[in-house]
Amino acid sequence: MSVPSGFQREVLALYRRALRMARTKPPHTQDKFSLFVRYMFHVQASVVSPRKVSAIEHLLRRTRRQIELYENPSIRDCHISQDMRDWEQSRRRCHSQAS
Repeated sequence: MSVPSGFQREVLALYRRALRMARTKPPHTQDKFSLFVRYMFHVQASVVSPRKVSAIEHLLRRTRRQIELYENPSIRDCHISQDMRDWEQSRRRCHSQAS
């Protein structure tokens, strides 16, 4: 396995930070926050080319600001769109078929 690049390390650190943030939310909303985090990281990773450094830097800054916003204790819930729910269902189907 190769050594992660600087961007890869930053993205993984942000992802871990976002998942930790989700665990600080009320128990009945933690699953929603976790789904939101997984979906947003997946979507952003699929739309930007690894060669577009400025786009990656922009997404890192935007994601960092978004996580800082959601880390606020007064934010207790988040909206989950139908696209997010559909994406989660398709992932579950794929994983169950692979098993």
